[in-house]
Order: sequence, then structure tokens, then C-alpha cells
Amino acid sequence: MATRIGILNGPNLDLLGVREPQIYGTTTLAEIERDCRAFARKIGVALDFKQSNHEGQLIDWIHAARGRSQALIVNPAGCSFVSVALFDAMKAFAGPIYEVHISNIHARDEMHRHSKLSAAATGVVAGLGPYGYVLALQAAARAVGHDRSVSNRKVQGRL
Repeated sequence: MATRIGILNGPNLDLLGVREPQIYGTTTLAEIERDCRAFARKIGVALDFKQSNHEGQLIDWIHAARGRSQALIVNPAGCSFVSVALFDAMKAFAGPIYEVHISNIHARDEMHRHSKLSAAATGVVAGLGPYGYVLALQAAARAVGHDRSVSNRKVQGRL
């Protein structure tokens, strides 16, 4: 079975590049998907990349991933701060889950500072912009034992 990783994007991320560029930058979700697919090919993993503005759809995709993907990367966007249902769905997924935020949510206003979903995640990447997706993809591949990940290459004299 090929290693498959799912990337799920929540509400309003379809507006990346035009919505609050001072916070989220000008990179579009299509550009993020392109970069993730290129990196996935480089490390030899299959990738599912999806976006929905509907919490229930995200939950359905997490349920479906239970039999399809070895790991998940989730940018829950606005659901991060309010969704107990999404938290429960993430807890039901047996593999590693990496939560991604383009902005540094810890430096934001009080409403956007604490993700309720982080407790269900294996790891959290925040504040690294669109590149956070690639780092999460690398971490997810490594977590499921996919040895072609760039991070597994031995570099002499460095970590």
C-alpha cells in the first residue's frame, strides 16, 4: 500500500491570496496545493488535498480518511476555535494529525489565539506561512515511517 496523506482545509481558505493579505499573505490555496503535490511527488507519497467551507464536510472527510490515509494535515481555519465536533472526529482518526495555521495564532487577537483542536493533533505548525504545509507534510511522512522524506537523509555535521 502506498503512503497516502490527506490535507484538509477549512472555511474561507478558498479566499487565500485576497482575504486579509496582511495576515495570510498573497499565496492562493491553489498555489499551496501545487507546492504540496510537488513535494509529495518528490518524497513518493500520494496526496488528497481538499477544502470546504462546511464543518460537516470536513468531519465526513476525516471519517473517510480512516480507511484511506495514514496521516492527516488539517488547517481547520475558523473551526479551530469553536468546533467540538471536528475535535471528536480528529480523535477518532488513528494516525498522526498535523494542524497547520498560516498565521501565528499565538500572536493574534484573543478570539484567534487558542485552537481547541490542537489537543487532538500530533503536532502544530503555526506562523510559517504557506511553507508550513510542506513542513507538516514532511513530518507526517516521517511519522508514518515513509523513509524517502527529506528529513531522513543524513547530513554530515548537522542534525
